[in-house]
Amino acid sequence: MHVPPAELVDLPRVQAGAQPQHLLTTLLGDYWVDRLEHIPSVVLVSLLADFEVSTVGARAALSRLSRRGLLESSRIGRNTYYGLAPDACAAIRVSMNRILTFGLRHDPWDGRWTVASFSIPEGQRDVRHAVRARLRWLGFAPLYDGMWVTPRLVGEAARRVFAELGVTASTVLITTSEARRTDPRPPMAAWDLSELARAYEDFISAYEPLLERVRSGDVHGAEALAARTAVMESWARFPTLDPDLPIELLPGGWPRREARTVFAEVYDGLAAPAASRVRELLAAVSPDLADLVRVHRAVG
Repeated sequence: MHVPPAELVDLPRVQAGAQPQHLLTTLLGDYWVDRLEHIPSVVLVSLLADFEVSTVGARAALSRLSRRGLLESSRIGRNTYYGLAPDACAAIRVSMNRILTFGLRHDPWDGRWTVASFSIPEGQRDVRHAVRARLRWLGFAPLYDGMWVTPRLVGEAARRVFAELGVTASTVLITTSEARRTDPRPPMAAWDLSELARAYEDFISAYEPLLERVRSGDVHGAEALAARTAVMESWARFPTLDPDLPIELLPGGWPRREARTVFAEVYDGLAAPAASRVRELLAAVSPDLADLVRVHRAVG
């Protein structure tokens, strides 16, 4: 597949306030992705109750996700069951892999940049938004409004973005910092490193207290499930802020690795108790499904 499925499937976005649709797809992706079996709706409602989503809100989310084609439904007697649709599974699988492997790249940088330049008429705002979202997925950031850069070699992928979205006024090239030494703005100016470093440091500060409790084996049940989802959601924003910028381009003491360590230890440390909570809710209604729960890991 040339284009990451997550960019083509309209998965629910993180928004302010209650977000039961996003939570449902996140939970199914984390504990039930690639399963063909469907889960009773009452279990999914109970799962969302652990996140303080009302029964009415949970059932509305199930109905909306089904209408959007992200969930498939089935019935046994009077009971309704739901599972992720194949396209949603593919999108979540790609997104999860990206989130869980982010911060692991340590290969030396070869000094080359990919530059994408484009012009989109003011009247095509939807296209402009789609281009920007897809370029950010590839690791680009705007050096200027119509010129985006990344230290990753993703030229062919960028060309596919423009072709698929019908952007003919575009150019993609590979260059080096040395070749662009006369530019008024160096490529790294596309990122605010001070702000990015603060984001990592804030993440570390926010989750270190939880990490200590995880190490002590002090987080269980619904709390473990909610906390594991929260740390994953917090970590998930970093790949769009930082394309694993090469360490050669960053200041000393860069906090990404420490933040990655905190994330991985919390996320993996809560895997067992969080999965136990999901199994507990399933076992109360469909014991035969409980043993099918699986978890992703950030390490190994």
